[in-house]
Amino acid sequence: MDIVYIRDLQVDTIIGIYDWERQVRQTISLDLEMAADIRRAAQTDDIQYALNYKAVSKRLIAHLENRDAQLVEALAEEVATIVREEFNVPWVRLRLSKPGALRGARDVGLIIERGEKPA
Repeated sequence: MDIVYIRDLQVDTIIGIYDWERQVRQTISLDLEMAADIRRAAQTDDIQYALNYKAVSKRLIAHLENRDAQLVEALAEEVATIVREEFNVPWVRLRLSKPGALRGARDVGLIIERGEKPA
């Protein structure tokens, strides 16, 4: 199995349960690891056979910038579903964090894995 990854993709969105959080956009950070077989792309040097990380990134940014969620759990599930269904990814590991959300901590968030990890 090969892994295509995106690190620290930052998106401003409405996220949170408190009234003040519903009024301002906050930055969330995404780290993604996505299972992909890169051999055909490597052999042909052709983007059509690759997992296009730019396309993934643009799709997630478009979704998250227009989203109004209360919980990071909801956003994480949506991101994993988009990646798996729209980009034909059998397995994804996602780390979604809210930098500065907790005093004394650099960030808080969660890590999820969805799908079957190929051998």
